[in-house]
Amino acid sequence: MMAAESAQTLERGLRLLRLLADANRGRTPTELAQELGLSRPIVYRLLTTLQAEGFARRDAHGRVHLGFGVLVLAQAVHPLLRAAALPALRALAEQAGATAHLTVAEGDEGLAVAVVEPSWTDFHVAYREGSRHPLTRGAAGLALLALREGRMEPPLHTSTGHLQEGAQGIAAPISGLPWLEASVGVVSFADLDADKVGPLVLEAADRLTSALSEPPR
Repeated sequence: MMAAESAQTLERGLRLLRLLADANRGRTPTELAQELGLSRPIVYRLLTTLQAEGFARRDAHGRVHLGFGVLVLAQAVHPLLRAAALPALRALAEQAGATAHLTVAEGDEGLAVAVVEPSWTDFHVAYREGSRHPLTRGAAGLALLALREGRMEPPLHTSTGHLQEGAQGIAAPISGLPWLEASVGVVSFADLDADKVGPLVLEAADRLTSALSEPPR
C-alpha cells in the first residue's frame, strides 16, 4: 500500500513539474489544482516538497515557476544528448562540408551542446560547444522559436551574419520530442546551397529524433 501511495505521489509531482515547464508565466496553486484534477491541499504538499528541493519557486505574486534546481538536472542530460547526436552530426558535417551542431533551448537562449567540424574542408566556422546566443538570432535560434510556437512551416530556417560576420546557417527543429526543445543545423563561411544542404539537415533532424526517442539500453 505504501509503495502504491509513493508511486502516486511521484507521478503527481512529475505531472506538476511538466505543467510548470509549459508555463513561462507561472501558475497559481489553484490553477495547478484545477489542471491536475487534485485538491489544493495535495497541491500545496507537493509544492512544499518541490520548493524544498529547489525544483519549484514562488514569485512575489504567489505564482509558481520551475525552480533553478532543474538546471542541475538539465546539465546532467547534456552529455547524454551529445553522445546520441554525434553520429548524425558527423554524417551531416561531412556531407555538407560545414560545421554541424545540435542546439537546445534554455529559456530565451540557444545552447550548443554538440558541435562537429568537417574533416576535409580548407576552412570552416569554429563554433564552440557551450556557446550561447539569443533565440532571435541565428538559424538554430529561429528554428527553436518556430518549434516553441508550434510553427512547422517552413521546415528550414536560414540566417546570414547573425552570429559571425559572413557566416551562413541552415537549421531545422527536432520535433516529436515533447521533453526537448532542440534544433540541428550547419554553419559555414562558404555559400550554402539550400536545395542541396537543406535535405541533409532535415535528414539529420529525422535521425536525431529517432536516436533520442530510443529507450536507454
